[in-house]
Amino acid sequence: MPLALYVNKHGIVYVTDSANHRIVAWAPGSTSGVLVAGGNGQGNALNQLNRPSDAILDPATDHLLVCDRDNTRVVRWPPDNGIRGELILSNIQCFALTMDDRGFLYVSVTDKHEVRRFKAGEFQGTVVSGGNGKGDRLDQLNFPTYLFVDRHHSLYVSDSENHRIVKWVEGAKEGKVVAGGNGPGNHVKQLFGAFGLLVDPMGTVYVADSGNNRIMRWPRGCTEGSVVIGESGQ
Repeated sequence: MPLALYVNKHGIVYVTDSANHRIVAWAPGSTSGVLVAGGNGQGNALNQLNRPSDAILDPATDHLLVCDRDNTRVVRWPPDNGIRGELILSNIQCFALTMDDRGFLYVSVTDKHEVRRFKAGEFQGTVVSGGNGKGDRLDQLNFPTYLFVDRHHSLYVSDSENHRIVKWVEGAKEGKVVAGGNGPGNHVKQLFGAFGLLVDPMGTVYVADSGNNRIMRWPRGCTEGSVVIGESGQ
């Protein structure tokens, strides 16, 4: 079951193949993938994964960072190796990862309804979104999943069970709803289980509206979006 994608600067696509407990890389034009992490069955050894939910590359080192969700850890795999990972964060119910241009790692933590930011070598990190319990206030999240950080270091969060995308400016105590936030539904003002997330340089938000089987586009400042792929219920 492919759950997440990451594309590097060379166009190589990294697929988080969650149900097969592995990460597979596909080069442009290739007809088969290359195993780059896991693939040794379901388990908690450092050469194994257990239902990973996301994987990204550290652009400074080309190491692969994997949210090994059911092992409640984040592991780092060396480039072009795929033999064994290194534990960098433990006892964390992660769902998704992203990095900014300073090399800070952001991790969505679903059981704590927060996003944490980690400098290299940190183990506790800093709460930069949510962290005030489960809820729908602007200082709260409810099952955060995928993340995006823009060039100004503002953090966008797929606040999945609140059916919205929330933007947190760096240092802010609460977020701002930039897509959805009008309860679950299939109207163009609504989302139903916000999931995958991308923001372009103009501030337009693209979101995988998973419960409605569609991709939505929300221009900056707009109160409703438009369907770019799929339709409600299809």
